[in-house]
Amino acid sequence: MENQYEKKITWTIKNFSSLQSEKIYSDIFVVSDSKWRLLAYPKGNVDDTHFSLFLEVADSESLPYGWKRHTKCRLTVVNQISEKLSQQEVGLQSWFDQKSPNWGFPSMLPLTKLLDKNDGFLVNGEVKVVAEVGVLEVFGKSDALEETLLVNKSVDVNGFQVLPSQVESVNNLFEKHPDIASNFHLENPHLRTTYLNSLLCLTEILSQSPEKISNVDLDNAHCTLSYVKKAGFKLDWLEEKLKELGKTRVQQLEQNLKDLKEKFMLDDEDDFCRF
Repeated sequence: MENQYEKKITWTIKNFSSLQSEKIYSDIFVVSDSKWRLLAYPKGNVDDTHFSLFLEVADSESLPYGWKRHTKCRLTVVNQISEKLSQQEVGLQSWFDQKSPNWGFPSMLPLTKLLDKNDGFLVNGEVKVVAEVGVLEVFGKSDALEETLLVNKSVDVNGFQVLPSQVESVNNLFEKHPDIASNFHLENPHLRTTYLNSLLCLTEILSQSPEKISNVDLDNAHCTLSYVKKAGFKLDWLEEKLKELGKTRVQQLEQNLKDLKEKFMLDDEDDFCRF
């Protein structure tokens, strides 16, 4: 599902071990008419034993009142010896606003691991960070940005304007479920794209194995499903999959509870025998 992220940027932090600043910023980059940057705390912002990494709205102070950004991102601290050992964290859906202009991971990577030259995260004094960002909704744009941005090229797929990187996923969606948008009648192209992006995000959540889906992700999936169904999408197949995931989660919880009870009873018996 990598093609669901609109932009991928690499930030190379040089002379990492000698940095004195409490926090550092990447260069500003643009995704979906919005300015972004990465924010890092080389010595941690909550816990001084971990490297902290965040995605931040770069022009939050100049945006109009009530601005919001609905965004998904994936942040990675690259292992430069073996990419398989890279530390990666995924934020499936997050809201950015005036009160919360940044979002990320305070405990991205233990500093002991990051600074160990044998672990592969610090090579030639450099740490490499990769951010993959996709913007689902934008409320309140910067006037200066709107004047300078070039219009993104889009592709029409079944009446929806999508990014070139999304064409394959959207085509696959309509091939498997050709009537999925037969009751979807919104004409505003921006709103059509917004709803489709939410649907693509939902399919990404539900494509994961059950054990990888957190309770928060499950709650978000329920909310997103209701949101896109009300707009007219036919999603019985996704609704059924979500129900099955819910049943699986309940069964897991019941089994965990049963295991705990059995362990507790065994511990009691052991104590009785020792007495």
